[in-house]
Amino acid sequence: MTTYSEETLRALEEHARQLRIDSIDMIYQRQAGHPGGSLSAADIMAALFFEKLRIDPARPDWPERDRFILSKGHASALLYAALARRGFFPVEDLEQWGALACHLQGHPDCLKTPGVDMTSGILGHGVAIGAGLALAARMDGGKQRVYVLMGDGECQGGIVWEGAMLAARYHLSRLTAIVDYNDVQLDGAVHDVMPLEPFADKWRAFNWAVLEINGHNMRQILEALDTAEEIHDRPTLILARTTKGKGVSYMENDAHWHGVAPNAAQHAQARAELRGQRAQEVA
Repeated sequence: MTTYSEETLRALEEHARQLRIDSIDMIYQRQAGHPGGSLSAADIMAALFFEKLRIDPARPDWPERDRFILSKGHASALLYAALARRGFFPVEDLEQWGALACHLQGHPDCLKTPGVDMTSGILGHGVAIGAGLALAARMDGGKQRVYVLMGDGECQGGIVWEGAMLAARYHLSRLTAIVDYNDVQLDGAVHDVMPLEPFADKWRAFNWAVLEINGHNMRQILEALDTAEEIHDRPTLILARTTKGKGVSYMENDAHWHGVAPNAAQHAQARAELRGQRAQEVA
């Protein structure tokens, strides 16, 4: 397992904060989007795109690249921010998010946006498609890994478990699914709307290896991703406990901010809080 320096961890945390700022800016400018789930998954996204994924922005279709699937496609602002900051397209393109002629649409589209490996719309399909990609890679003799980022609310859908069953059947050890477990969905708390618990045990019952972490602890995220690489007989589920709206005080743990854009005053407050966190920690 890789030993991560404090310098590396701080750099990744800085990337995560920038992704949060980009996401909030995009959602405000468009006056549409999903801030809560974008903010909660930013640390996971930073760890993947700036440390773990084998990708080449100059060759977005490189056959041997790792695949990343954003199953919770409504958090597209976060994915676009990560792709832009990683160099797949100019950061300035983020300002055109959602425009009719822009390659950045409300949900990711693999036919339009460099770096997007799955077009998403209805929730729940990421694990099944990820399993198909992992199985195809094995059949072709490839070594690429497949990562799927899901929301907890979408795990209420049966298609998730069909994909999980298939992945276990074929022992797809190069498939890692990560659940952004913030316990908040559109209509309220996940544990009220349709409880998932005992969530980890359900994945274990489907014959997945399960790792439970704090999804805002960068060291734990990286070490879980490393551990997944060392599991060779089954797929891995990383259950990352997170906070909806992480980093913006008035958004945290509030279902209202699942899919609502901030107004001008709220946007200014969000940016100030995120910039303040950054300034404080760098100091």
